Amino acid sequence: MNLPGVRPALVVLAVVVVLLGLLWAFQRRLIYLPDTAPVPPAAQVVPGAREVTLTTADGLRLGAWYVPGDHPVSVLVAGGNAGNRLHRAPLARALAARGLPVLLMDYRGYGGNPGSPTEEGLRLDVRAARDFLGDVPVIYFGESLGAAVVTGLAAERPPGGLVLRSPFTDLAAAGQANYPFLPVRALLRDRFPVAERVAAVRVPVVVVYGTADTIVPPGQSRAVAEAAAGPATVVEIPGAGHNDPVFLSGPQVIGAVTALADRLR
Repeated sequence: MNLPGVRPALVVLAVVVVLLGLLWAFQRRLIYLPDTAPVPPAAQVVPGAREVTLTTADGLRLGAWYVPGDHPVSVLVAGGNAGNRLHRAPLARALAARGLPVLLMDYRGYGGNPGSPTEEGLRLDVRAARDFLGDVPVIYFGESLGAAVVTGLAAERPPGGLVLRSPFTDLAAAGQANYPFLPVRALLRDRFPVAERVAAVRVPVVVVYGTADTIVPPGQSRAVAEAAAGPATVVEIPGAGHNDPVFLSGPQVIGAVTALADRLR
């Protein structure tokens, strides 16, 4: 016996199941948005920069840019989920102008690099970047997703200091804020638990965020600062959105990194 409304309900259920299956299968295409185009020569973009190669534990050779400097503290820059190192060149130029050596890395699949990004893959990539810098004091600078990447590295290999720009508490929380109608936490493969990991990091932490960020809610960035085991400094930029240029070369960001580096001399 056919009950009224049963068939339409089954059709809706089938559509939902198919959509959730597609989201499960293709979720990394929503998380990672690399600009895969090869980047120009480093010296054309950042004065004094040179191309370097990072070799990961799983055998990938990743292109990166390194800018030497006179300051004894280096800065390892890990970008967000979109673009490539070319888009972070203003940050490298501004830090290098203060004398800071800068390593501007790109993940697998970004900026002409081989491979496809995953949480585990990015962990290997940032490890290779840290190995390149050798036995020197280093500040890890992570932008959004990159904040998660460098926090994971910091829990394994503590830096001199940690600068987290627009960090989320974990990837599921950020995803839920942007897709409130989806069971994000149940679907996600890659987790990036920033708040959990920063609680094990006892070095100085600087958290920078904008009050008008609609991608990562400011409350999540504040929660990361509150979770830090080490001394935490919060730099709030009024009216700044997630991708505003102020986060690349603005005085608040550059001043915060420089001040931390000078403390670590």
